[in-house]
Amino acid sequence: MTTQREKAIRLRELHQGPRILALPNVWDCAGARLVEEAGFSVVATASASMSWSLGYPDGQSLPREEMLFMVRRIAATAQVPVTVDIEAGYGANSVSEVIKTAQGVLDAGAVGINLEDGDGDGGLTDIAFQSEKIIALRALGEFAGIPIVINARTDVFHAGILEPDEQFPEAVRRLNAYRAAGADCLFAPFVTDAPMISALVRDLHGPLNILAMPGMPSLCELEAMGVRRVSTGPALFLAAATTARRMAEHLREDGVCRTAGPGSIIYPEMNRLMMRVTEL
Repeated sequence: MTTQREKAIRLRELHQGPRILALPNVWDCAGARLVEEAGFSVVATASASMSWSLGYPDGQSLPREEMLFMVRRIAATAQVPVTVDIEAGYGANSVSEVIKTAQGVLDAGAVGINLEDGDGDGGLTDIAFQSEKIIALRALGEFAGIPIVINARTDVFHAGILEPDEQFPEAVRRLNAYRAAGADCLFAPFVTDAPMISALVRDLHGPLNILAMPGMPSLCELEAMGVRRVSTGPALFLAAATTARRMAEHLREDGVCRTAGPGSIIYPEMNRLMMRVTEL
């Protein structure tokens, strides 16, 4: 039986290469089992996907208790390490609230978190304050004996926050500060340009995580460039929602219940994957 501490250590090790850590972000137990069955070594959640699945818009609208309930189910279902997108930690203005959220994540059985520096009002949290949160999170992991893996995200590249010529230097400044505070990985979403990604790899003092988006280099190319982690964000949820909408439209328009196409998962297979869940 792999302990929670061992899972945390393994998750941290996976950021050191040589292979890139690809994360198809999920939102429930079914997604966790499908990702694990497909051979991925980590299960990661997406905050937007989890919020939508429970009837909330993205943007820390999902109550912390409901988020942690889902994390507990996912972590109990998966045998591999689980890392959780906690957005701004449910405490944009409070270190203690971020620690409360992270403690809940550890209690639920997960071993990693994604913490962003957006302030919820279209701006960015003060670097020193964000670093204070990361220092406190590092201390929490040490106290708990579980070296929680901290993926520090900056929203510098989010449209409208900064002018284009300000984005790169500010991203480097922020992410290196977060690394110095104790972050294990540095997340710069919304970057697809290869020269920009290469420059981030060069100037950052820790493993770089980017968001999978149309137009970005392939995983093999990113790996060769030195990127260590790639997340899909809400892409899997949006793909599933698109398929569901198309099938519903077909049923309404021509009265035919069509499958999702070749390779569709069938009832017995899905039920088999969930046997581990029902045995909890």
